[in-house]
Amino acid sequence: MRSFVPAYELRSPASLAEALYWMAREPGAWQPFAGGTDLMVLLEAGKLAHRRFINLWKLPELHGIGVAPAHVTLGAMTTYSEVLRNPVLFEEFPLLCRAAEETGSVATQNRGTLGGNIANASPAADSPPALLAYDAELELVSASGARWTPYNGFHIGYKKMQMRDGEVISRIRLPRASRGWGQHYRKVGTRNAQAISKICFAAGAQVEGDMILDLRLAFGSVAPTVIRAAATELRLRGQRVTSAIIAEARAALAHDISPIDDIRSSARYRLRVAQNLLEEFLESLTK
Repeated sequence: MRSFVPAYELRSPASLAEALYWMAREPGAWQPFAGGTDLMVLLEAGKLAHRRFINLWKLPELHGIGVAPAHVTLGAMTTYSEVLRNPVLFEEFPLLCRAAEETGSVATQNRGTLGGNIANASPAADSPPALLAYDAELELVSASGARWTPYNGFHIGYKKMQMRDGEVISRIRLPRASRGWGQHYRKVGTRNAQAISKICFAAGAQVEGDMILDLRLAFGSVAPTVIRAAATELRLRGQRVTSAIIAEARAALAHDISPIDDIRSSARYRLRVAQNLLEEFLESLTK
């Protein structure tokens, strides 16, 4: 059953300051509305419980991609299409571009935003594993001020985030430290396009010969949140890529992730595929 549209209210402020004012004035009453690609699905299905929204889509403070010597900074309203058109992101952050390319249809890519994808907090989202692999940071703003926080650890449970009342995500910062790293992104779904992931994997590694100096392993759809496989990373750092260490990494990964059975897949399948993707990535580092 479709929702009754007149029962909903969408306020479109002229500035970010005005948006934050309304969120502070009535705590909990106003929910941010970004591209709307997830909320409109709920609205159409008659399952959108919240009724009052603040439209962030046209706020200039939340748009734009800035390139500095140490970082690339993306406004929270940066769309997937804008990611795909940016030459610096294409060259230095290919995992994020692959994630953008894998997200929905062209229509979704034109409207969906990075900030919205993060705030929606789905463990099956496409861009968060790439952001984790790049050690992204988030700027959170409210009427009280702004703060930067690491993206790793931002999600603390299913649909739960380290956000204070009245805060919105304003910018995403990516350190330009992964140039020269081996990088790998894979999304496994029912179809080749427009599918929710059964497994999403983003990884990067700094390798000298066959020695892993540093690496980052990020997964989606294998836990209540997107995660970094911290124990597996620790086991692999400083190791040479051998069949024995790959086997140890597969075993370590089984303790890092906690997949479940659901309508899209089984826990057993997700674990096996996650281990296979990890092995594929490790083997690619020495080719």
